[in-house]
Amino acid sequence: MLAEASALKERFPDHPNSSVAVVSISRQLLYLYRNDRLVKTYAVSTSKLGAGNKGGSFMTPLGAHCVKKKLGGGAPLGTIFIGRQNTHQIATIINDKTVITDYDLITTRILWLDGLEPGVNRGKGIDSYARYIYIHGTQEEGLIGQPVSHGCVRMTNHDVVELYDELQENDLVLIVQ
Repeated sequence: MLAEASALKERFPDHPNSSVAVVSISRQLLYLYRNDRLVKTYAVSTSKLGAGNKGGSFMTPLGAHCVKKKLGGGAPLGTIFIGRQNTHQIATIINDKTVITDYDLITTRILWLDGLEPGVNRGKGIDSYARYIYIHGTQEEGLIGQPVSHGCVRMTNHDVVELYDELQENDLVLIVQ
């Protein structure tokens, strides 16, 4: 994954920050690189429907992205966000690996991704930003590590706080199969 992270920085020199995240859908892992060194690996959950870029598909989009906006700084662990707004309610965290709820709560922090590749994840009908593709916390922590999301990249609440503190707006995020 280091080669992908390094190549991404070369392809997008307008994003010169030192940190890059690479999300592997097949491995359900996020690799965090700083100054071309792996500093942390996190388990994640991507879409239960696989990879795809179409609006309304509930699939996780592939390709180069950047962190366009960060939301939720300072919110307590488990804080529920609706429409990117802090509800000031705390989710009940489910650690059971067999429980799948009917809803996909967005909790603790939001890293809102913007696609950087026209025709891949940027543009009419496929735009990651317009599709509200985030890296975010979840109430279903027991399911992290398996594909169960509605298109976003889910993390445990503790892990998303760490990542939120590490990544800055404009930092690169690559999502690969």
